[in-house]
Amino acid sequence: MSNEMETRVAHLPEHGPKDEQGREILLDVRNVDITFGKGDNAVRAVKNASFKIYRGETFSLVGESGSGKTTVGRAVIRVNPLANGEIYYKGVKISGKISRSLDRDVIRNIQMIFQDPAASLNERATVDYIISEGLYNFHLYENEADRVKKVEDMINQVGLLPEHLTRYPHEFSGGQRQRIGVARAMVMEPEFVIADEPISALDVSIRAQVLNLLNKFQDERGVSYLFIAHDLSIVRYISDRIGVIYKGDIVEVASTQELFDFPMHPYTHSLISAIPIPDPALEKNKELYTYDPSIHDYSEDKPQLVDIGNDHWVYGNQKEIEKYKAIRAQNLPLKTVHILTEEEKQEKERKAAEAAKEEKEPVLQGSNYILDRPIHDTGSLWLGLFSFILPIFGLIAAGIYKSKNYIRNFKVCRKGALIGLGLFLTVVVLFLIMLLISSMG
Repeated sequence: MSNEMETRVAHLPEHGPKDEQGREILLDVRNVDITFGKGDNAVRAVKNASFKIYRGETFSLVGESGSGKTTVGRAVIRVNPLANGEIYYKGVKISGKISRSLDRDVIRNIQMIFQDPAASLNERATVDYIISEGLYNFHLYENEADRVKKVEDMINQVGLLPEHLTRYPHEFSGGQRQRIGVARAMVMEPEFVIADEPISALDVSIRAQVLNLLNKFQDERGVSYLFIAHDLSIVRYISDRIGVIYKGDIVEVASTQELFDFPMHPYTHSLISAIPIPDPALEKNKELYTYDPSIHDYSEDKPQLVDIGNDHWVYGNQKEIEKYKAIRAQNLPLKTVHILTEEEKQEKERKAAEAAKEEKEPVLQGSNYILDRPIHDTGSLWLGLFSFILPIFGLIAAGIYKSKNYIRNFKVCRKGALIGLGLFLTVVVLFLIMLLISSMG
């Protein structure tokens, strides 16, 4: 679609374009850069991010805190402007400047469930108004009776009661507030929902209830999700496909089973190895894989996000991509978790003890560094006074203390001697000047 055609689009079409496999592309993020700040203070939060989300699926964006997950989600709902790249919804460009009517269509069709249910709800508004706000703004009801019916049906579907509608958010628990947030989004009957870590602030028992609620809406209404999370164990349960993001770069995109069987990028490997094992004995002996970005050499051969087959995209340079393709061609699931044997565990503990011992052993790092501070190395003021009165002897004492590693005594003697010598030389100079003046007179 040309730029001229894009500017003339006033409303979203009923269906989006389809890929070569016949899947309808609902959201298409293309080479997106997002930058905060200007000039030397500019921070590139998201770099050249690209992925697609198809109708009816749950696409999860996973990464550690600060990796850019929420930044991408907020860019989709047009809160964060793009420094570069484009975002398409149903084949229509929704990033940048668009018409007012198209903007209203985007708001109507794309809803967001926020991470913190307490902060995202208006404490001064009743639950009835919070859920009805979107209905009011877009007039999605025929009359007052129809609005009340829609709100009551929705509050029932999320597991709350109609009598809760007259209450305020502070009267509910965290899980109940998140249900209100889900109801507020779903009452708009959106096609696409961005769920920004909707369960991270909830108790474990409540998490499963909220996830089941989201799955229920997907089954009944065909809603598509961009599910933002940092916990891969949760993501595995809810996702059709997963994108892994590290410091603004999308490093891997694949279907859920493909990603867990063949985690090609080392960062993905580290995230999977961090998933807790339910057996405490195994978890205790698990060897954690830590990702080290310095293993990549991108000085000459620049990395790209490349399809290595099976709709599995991995970020790497040409050499790395060839290695990933060779591993994937073997079609043998990769071992991502290593449980230490008793011998390996003992060896690891021995090496850790040696490393700790080496850290404790002092290393000479300059004349002022103390190796082992002796018990009488107090830096007494009497030593300073002695060195001040007898600076020559003070310097001799400082040299002796330094050789014996009495670093505090050395410092105080040196300081006292230098001040004493300075004062002595000043007196001598003044005396010579006065003697010179008197001889001239």
